[in-house]
Amino acid sequence: MSPRMGRPTDDPKHSTVKIRVSDEDIKRLDFISEKTGLSKSEILRQGIREIYEKLKK
Repeated sequence: MSPRMGRPTDDPKHSTVKIRVSDEDIKRLDFISEKTGLSKSEILRQGIREIYEKLKK
């Protein structure tokens, strides 16, 4: 039997981060996810990239 495999990707995600957030932040994240159709993880990744790019300048 072959091992389980997800979709192939050029950017594998091996690390997990656990954070504590307020109820208000969860509501905001849910709202963004609902309006954009993006996963909560993708929204957080985009936020990280956006802040990183601002600070890099």
